Amino acid sequence: MRFLTKLTLTTALLLIPNAFLATPVPQSAPNIPVNGSLATNKIGRGRTVRGTVVMDIPSGYHANSNRPLEKFLIATQLQIEAPKGIRVGPIIYPRPLLRSLKFSKSKVSVFEGRTTMRFSVTVPASFAGNSAELKARLRFQSCNDDLCFSPQTREVSIWLQVE
Repeated sequence: MRFLTKLTLTTALLLIPNAFLATPVPQSAPNIPVNGSLATNKIGRGRTVRGTVVMDIPSGYHANSNRPLEKFLIATQLQIEAPKGIRVGPIIYPRPLLRSLKFSKSKVSVFEGRTTMRFSVTVPASFAGNSAELKARLRFQSCNDDLCFSPQTREVSIWLQVE
């Protein structure tokens, strides 16, 4: 009986510190899918079409808006690169949400959930090709309530068929 008590006590003393001293698994940035599209598959020369880039931010995470309220936060930025002659209009970002988070004394301007950025694409009447590739480059910093992750850049190709 005495041996069994000593064995139980020794086992408990060896296992309990592991439970209290275990280091938490570091969190990694969420997987945020980014997709781009145009309102129509084909566009005539001299016409304009609306384009969108969408990021799907998982629940429990957010990305800083395109105009963060704190200087140290990295803004979401979308750049569209187009072939010569094709004009891309200004990027229109969605209205951000203002949230109170643990790491900031003031509210933070963020995007959550499905976030859609819009822009226009104009093909000149003199455009010579039958198709063109638009390259969308989205840079963002995702965070949760406790911490922000390193900024990420996602690139998306959007094909434009010209009639």
